[in-house]
Amino acid sequence: MKVAILDDYQGVALKLADWSPVATRAEITVFTDHVGDPDDVVARLAPFDVVCVMRERTPLPRSVLERLPRLRMIASTGSRNASIDTVAAQERGIHVSGTGGSAAATVELTWALILASVRDVVGQATSVRGGGWQTSIGRELSGRTLGVLGLGRIGAAVARIGAAFDMRVIAWSPNLTPERAAAAGASWVSRDELFGLADVLTIHLVLGDQTRGLVGADDFAAMKPTARLVNTSRGPIVDEAALVGALRNDTIAGAALDVFDTEPLPADHPLRVLPNVLATPHIGYVAENQYRTFYGEAAAAIAQWLDGAAVP
Repeated sequence: MKVAILDDYQGVALKLADWSPVATRAEITVFTDHVGDPDDVVARLAPFDVVCVMRERTPLPRSVLERLPRLRMIASTGSRNASIDTVAAQERGIHVSGTGGSAAATVELTWALILASVRDVVGQATSVRGGGWQTSIGRELSGRTLGVLGLGRIGAAVARIGAAFDMRVIAWSPNLTPERAAAAGASWVSRDELFGLADVLTIHLVLGDQTRGLVGADDFAAMKPTARLVNTSRGPIVDEAALVGALRNDTIAGAALDVFDTEPLPADHPLRVLPNVLATPHIGYVAENQYRTFYGEAAAAIAQWLDGAAVP
């Protein structure tokens, strides 16, 4: 039996979990680099019976699965993975398992990005490293308006922290009700009000047909020129070309982004170099305890599958 662990960028999968029950019965290969072309993915995975994937880093659509006759199990980290065609997997007798996880790491990164963006932390730190001193004036959060687009588990936690900063918290999403907003300590507003009133607008929606491209040029035009967009959810929720245009034209003051349409972000992408963008490489869930849960439960699921036992 051969097991592949994909996209282990930091090379920590085997260190943060007990893989011994798997290693005694299968050969484990860890890939720390990423391949994105479907033909390259097929070539890499062809020799393997089991693949462990880290979230959506390597998509496994039907067109890829149909070219992997040896593959029998996919161990995905996280409770759901929209980049795996589970119907195609089931048709081919490929078992797909998931793991638990926590929202804490993403909530914390969201606030790290908000604070770093409004206070220009990276720019000021870079100035000090270069021998300089103060070069800009930040903005306080107290008394300003936090707009939360999506008030689920992560959005509600972000909203509670906004209240702790003495911010006015407003929220909207396609299915949000005033009662659910109030339960999270936020005020329900219309979509137009959300974009028009927010000083910081943070996105916390699940990517799907209803939310793909949900935030576009008209929304940016409705925002304050001093407002900032924060996205730690999924890149395609935002029309990326419209966002780049809004940032280039100073329609909004800036954006703090952890997610993008294409990941890893292409080397020549404008979001890497625009001066009003704070970009991080999709690290919302990249934290020690989260990784221990992800890899630990994935290893346990693979071992259970190797035993011939039912795997949830």
